[in-house]
Amino acid sequence: MNKKAMYQLTYGLFVLTSRLGEKDNGCIINTAGQVTSSPNRISITVNRDNFTHDLVMESRKFNISVLSEEADFKIFQHFGFQSGRTAEKFEGYHACKRSENGLYYITEGTNAYISATVEQTIDLGSHTMFIASVDDMEMLSSAPSASYAYYQSSIKPRPEEKILTGKTVWRCTVCGYVYEGEELPADFVCPLCKHPASDFEKVTS
Repeated sequence: MNKKAMYQLTYGLFVLTSRLGEKDNGCIINTAGQVTSSPNRISITVNRDNFTHDLVMESRKFNISVLSEEADFKIFQHFGFQSGRTAEKFEGYHACKRSENGLYYITEGTNAYISATVEQTIDLGSHTMFIASVDDMEMLSSAPSASYAYYQSSIKPRPEEKILTGKTVWRCTVCGYVYEGEELPADFVCPLCKHPASDFEKVTS
């Protein structure tokens, strides 16, 4: 089985934001799409380890900001490489506005936002799928949406080459971090983007 076949599926990239009480948070997701047009509904799928997942589950409200090809790597670092459980992601962050539902949407590196209310949840084990009705949506720019493939080829920095002749390394497919060693520990977590060992690929030279 070649796991890289999954990479041929197309994905967009989004900043998912929500709010509970006085706490705002956001995270990067790559699964959002329209599921019905009348009534207008969308679905998102979110890792249950993400703090934003908990806010959406409790508040039943969220925004998704559609990342465009004008997005730079800093937005992925800001919303994807740190946890809202330990960082205030919107403290001092100014590239955002509040929509009619009171939640933030991202104004730079995005081409649209959609506000939605959760109608149904589906437990997928490691993730939850949220089915939601669309409450509002606006275009922010005409820049093309960034696909996951575009992120990999044009936004994510090239990893610093640490591969020496005869060495085996493991490279994070999300951020490019390189771990040197014949075997990658099963419980290894990327120190940069916090993704697990399953998101590393073996590279030999």
